[in-house]
Amino acid sequence: KLCWFMLPILGALVLQAAYGAVDLLVVGQFAQTADVSGVATGSMLLQTVTMVVTGLSMGITILVGERIGRGEPEDAGRAIGGGICLFACFAVLLTAVLVGGAEVLARLMHAPEHAFHQTVLYIRICGVGSLFIVAYNVLGSIFRGIGDSRTPLLTVAIACVIIIVGDLLLVAGFHMGAAGAALATVAAQTVSVLVSLFLIRLRRRSLPFAFSRRHLRFHRDIIGAELRLGTPVALQELLVGTSFLLIQAIVNSFGVAASAGVGVAEKVCVFIMLVPSAYMQSMSSFVAQNMGAGNPIRAKKALKYGILTSVAAGLVMALLTFFHGDLLSAIFSPDPEVVAASHSYLKAYAIDCMLTPFLFCFTGYYNGCEKTLFVMIQGIIGAFFVRIPVAYLMSRMAGATLFQIGLSTPASSVVQILLCLFMFLFLERRSAGQSHASLKGSADP
Repeated sequence: KLCWFMLPILGALVLQAAYGAVDLLVVGQFAQTADVSGVATGSMLLQTVTMVVTGLSMGITILVGERIGRGEPEDAGRAIGGGICLFACFAVLLTAVLVGGAEVLARLMHAPEHAFHQTVLYIRICGVGSLFIVAYNVLGSIFRGIGDSRTPLLTVAIACVIIIVGDLLLVAGFHMGAAGAALATVAAQTVSVLVSLFLIRLRRRSLPFAFSRRHLRFHRDIIGAELRLGTPVALQELLVGTSFLLIQAIVNSFGVAASAGVGVAEKVCVFIMLVPSAYMQSMSSFVAQNMGAGNPIRAKKALKYGILTSVAAGLVMALLTFFHGDLLSAIFSPDPEVVAASHSYLKAYAIDCMLTPFLFCFTGYYNGCEKTLFVMIQGIIGAFFVRIPVAYLMSRMAGATLFQIGLSTPASSVVQILLCLFMFLFLERRSAGQSHASLKGSADP
């Protein structure tokens, strides 16, 4: 059942990665290298924002999944209503930060001077559409919480078509460069949200939760629970994303070609990490529902089979990326210098392809078990005590290459996997101890 639930999520992630990559693909073929650098740097910032929103919305996914697992549709509706109110406020704040602080953010990321204007434009235009970025992720968290992974697949497929048409029209047709790519992205997300709302209204009678205007309230207990569960995940995503932004800033000092090369490599990485990413999202909902139904053994089986199947996909992606990363990079840019830089960076990610199946499945499992604080701690340790220091030290070496800088990512994955294994063994021993004490207590007269 986990695999069947995961497949539509994987399909949605494939399409989401496709429409995220279309920007760079079309800009790389029909615009200048400065535009490629601007889209690469700007989209990495927006990707971090999206990761934070997705992490924070994990609180909705977990609460809704647990309430439905316990057969409490009214409480599930309250969880959704409180989450909508919370994220509406967050969307307003996010819009102000991205639109008003676009230049400051571009400076902080050390955007190359030749690509500075393009970076600011991309951030600012996408910032205007922040409401739809937030709304899309909140709706996705609701669908995952109720066990529906097919609707997000449909909505992201529609968004993919919109962004392809928009990029070809605005970038290839009207030669708007990075600005055109940003406009197409906002348009695609807007349409996706509107379609999702229409489908919810169409199916409102068959949904497994109660929902009406009376549920749209700032329920203190509900919002508090969602923040308690979602904030550690969001903070982890923010800090992990910040670590990659810092790496991008380090690489930006190497010049426009290196900056564009790493941007291309990151787009390729989205595709090669799709299977473990899909398992992480589906694992959270699957485990939350089974924990809510009092079935932890089934949740552990999901972790086991999730790792086994995603490792097989990871091996294929590792070989493809290491030996043919130049061919994958050439899809996004015809510039030989950019392609060479991207392939060098991707060789380090090929190693990480064999590690992320373990890390992502563990992360999804712990999120579903409400161990989001641990997820945050291990993410912070990996990002700020391993990934950033290793990347910085590598960049200071004489004749440093992007491959050496990229090794910071698998290095952090190794440390995080070890932390996850220690946590799993600790929880198993504690559970066994509690069971033994319970049996001893029942046996005493």
